[in-house]
Amino acid sequence: MAKSKVYFTDFRTGIGTSLTVKLQKLCRKAGMGDIDFDGRFAAIKMHFGELGNLSYLRPNYVKAVADLIKEYGGKPFITDCNTLYPGSRKNAVDHLYNAEVNGFNSMTTGCYTIIADGLKGTDEATVPVPNGEYCKEAYIGRALYDADIIISLSHFKGHEMTGFGGAIKNIGMGGGSRAGKMQQHCDGKPKVNPDLCRNCKKCASECGSDAISYESGKAVIDQELCKGCGRCIGACAFDAIRAVEDTALESLCSMMAEYTAAILNNKPSFHISLIMDVSPNCDCHGENDAPILPNIGMLASFDPVAIDQAAADLCQKATPVRNSQLGDNLARPDWHHHHDHFLDSNPNIRWKETLEHGEKIGLGSRDYELITM
Repeated sequence: MAKSKVYFTDFRTGIGTSLTVKLQKLCRKAGMGDIDFDGRFAAIKMHFGELGNLSYLRPNYVKAVADLIKEYGGKPFITDCNTLYPGSRKNAVDHLYNAEVNGFNSMTTGCYTIIADGLKGTDEATVPVPNGEYCKEAYIGRALYDADIIISLSHFKGHEMTGFGGAIKNIGMGGGSRAGKMQQHCDGKPKVNPDLCRNCKKCASECGSDAISYESGKAVIDQELCKGCGRCIGACAFDAIRAVEDTALESLCSMMAEYTAAILNNKPSFHISLIMDVSPNCDCHGENDAPILPNIGMLASFDPVAIDQAAADLCQKATPVRNSQLGDNLARPDWHHHHDHFLDSNPNIRWKETLEHGEKIGLGSRDYELITM
């Protein structure tokens, strides 16, 4: 079998050439124009960054991709699904405000923003998981399901659970509705913090399994009746209901790959990753620590497994930034060196399982050819 092709270029540019133009050249070289975009809706799946975080991708890169899609005759829009956890992207109203504050609007990106799973994270489609071992069905944002083409635009960075966030995490976890995120993250069910509950009863009105009752003016979730859909989390305006994240990391990594396979199944897709501002943790944080690695470059490929593997390999070859979480750990005299930048930054993570399982279920190949532009 031929190796998957991953195209790469660094961030060096000459006078008069912008990085956005260089990104477009990379996408052309990688064959993005081979997709039939004519008159078709193209979802640019990305992460807008939590309020307070400054390591997310600039909207300029989105516009470069959106302009290219329009040049090919497509109808681009940028999208993400609501979060499982309380924060500034928990519902579509807050999420759109968050995106605007962080610079994402129709003028800066050249296209409109659609929150894929609707107002409260419940606008979803149920789709089969091809070759799924952990999930037989996936719950994904309706706009991603309705899109004709999926373009993944990922900020490649560290992650405190999955080791790194790249194409697979951007699509698989980011494309899951609230129920989809619940399935990937939680073996348990949501629980109520009674100190925050206001007895508004909105959670009960959203619950589809009559699992919520009230005792002494506080909501209580019957764990046996609860189906774990997470609708109550989106309904609560006071962040009184939270998911209990207790899925084993190996299962989480594997389910992300399976969700990615479900979202991309029978659809043209193309993947872009920028290895820059490599923060130790996810852009879901309301802050970002110093980068653990230097800016490395931009990658493009039709294969989500190959592009993540290539990005991970490039990161492993890079010299750690001394004044960073990774640098501090490596400088400790008692530190157990893993000789793995992701593990040495966050020693309780897993990341290889995502790529191994993705390859196993036919999502892509870890065997790739890196073509430098």
